[in-house]
Amino acid sequence: MVENENKVNETATQEVKEAPAATEEKAGKKNLRNGKRNFQRKDRKAEPKEYEERVVAINRVTKVVKGGKRMKFSAVVVIGNGKGKYGFATGKSGEVPDAIKKAVDRAKRNTFTVKLVNAGSISHEIIGTFGATRVFLKPAPEGTGIIAGGAVRAILELTGIKNVYSKVYGSRTPINVIRATNNALSNLKNYQAVKALRSKEEVKADAK
Repeated sequence: MVENENKVNETATQEVKEAPAATEEKAGKKNLRNGKRNFQRKDRKAEPKEYEERVVAINRVTKVVKGGKRMKFSAVVVIGNGKGKYGFATGKSGEVPDAIKKAVDRAKRNTFTVKLVNAGSISHEIIGTFGATRVFLKPAPEGTGIIAGGAVRAILELTGIKNVYSKVYGSRTPINVIRATNNALSNLKNYQAVKALRSKEEVKADAK
């Protein structure tokens, strides 16, 4: 009986000693798994975005059909990389997130490029038009900032322009303002383009 009791006590003592080791091993595996998960999450967050996105306007659109009214949402989105490249588009869907996603996808397929001057501004004054909307843009000295509001500010900031004056005339519909601003930025000329144009004009004048 005494020998049996001693064997039982030894077995219990051994189990007690092994239990913390097993617990530590399980805890180590769990921490390792958590570490891998956290590492993967950090990697996902660390992936840089090619374009910064901004929602300019969201409208609720109603279509009247035979069976009643169908409601959808329309989103106007502007994207840009802050280095002279930008894009814009509209998207429509039954849910707001889907409409924004559609607009972003379309904007990425419809991008434009503008060359910036040293002060992070535009090269010269210009007026962009679209429909009944006119947008006036004027270069500003460094430290001025973006003197603009609404849709004009969104597209200028995401393009990378830091110093500019602007004024909107006529219709203030967001998509029309964006298109007028795009018209102005697309018609900007740099020093090399103006020089080449003037040289061509001089050659024509000499030929006459």
